[in-house]
Amino acid sequence: MTLQILFIGDIVGKPGRRACRVLLPDLVRELRPDAIIANGENAAGGFGLTAETADEILGCGVNVITTGNHVWNKKEFYQILATSDRVIRPANYPPGAPGRGAAVVRLGSGARLCVLNIAGRVFMAPLDCPFRTADRLLEEFSSRCDLFVVDFHAEATSEKVAMGWYLDGRVACVVGTHTHVQTADERILPGGTAYITDIGMTGPMDSVIGVRKDIIVQRFLTGLPAKFETSLGPAQLSGAVVSVDEATGKARGIERVFVTEGA
Repeated sequence: MTLQILFIGDIVGKPGRRACRVLLPDLVRELRPDAIIANGENAAGGFGLTAETADEILGCGVNVITTGNHVWNKKEFYQILATSDRVIRPANYPPGAPGRGAAVVRLGSGARLCVLNIAGRVFMAPLDCPFRTADRLLEEFSSRCDLFVVDFHAEATSEKVAMGWYLDGRVACVVGTHTHVQTADERILPGGTAYITDIGMTGPMDSVIGVRKDIIVQRFLTGLPAKFETSLGPAQLSGAVVSVDEATGKARGIERVFVTEGA
């Protein structure tokens, strides 16, 4: 049996949440995914999550929300992280950080899908080693789960590509998030792991990775700091769908997803 896993790229602010409400239903009808995973670390005003924005995303049919470095921007969300089994944060934060770095989803077929969330270190905060963290999580969940997928939230393309090769043959897929620009390098690695460097952004199209373009242009022109504001206007939904062989836990295919409002 082939399972379909849909990944939704970084959801940014109201436009991103609206894109999930408006565009996701047609995608679900077309792709018939067995599980939907969305990165939501920018869902509340462009930075962080709140209980309300998390509920809104989960209410769109998302099974698990992954996050990244902005998950700590809303301190009131720490308690949600500490108790939720559907919103996870990068597993390689040090001990004492609230929340967990993995979630298990029971699919309709009965298979147990483990979603792993890991953050990179290149041009990012100094965290525990993401590669050794992946090893630890795979060992911890191997007896409980049938297949594994990884959201690697990282800045450097080299670090993402290296993670794909490191986990090849051990997980169904490694999808990159964080840079908000969808890459065109999706492929199945030799060991059967689907890989893409970044699945892109779900949010305002007329923006600079989600932020009002005039603010960012002026920042580049002047070098002065500026308060970021989420752009408005038409939105896009960006991501990828991975086909997985349930019997082997390895990928059969990966395709980019990109749809826009009004298209």
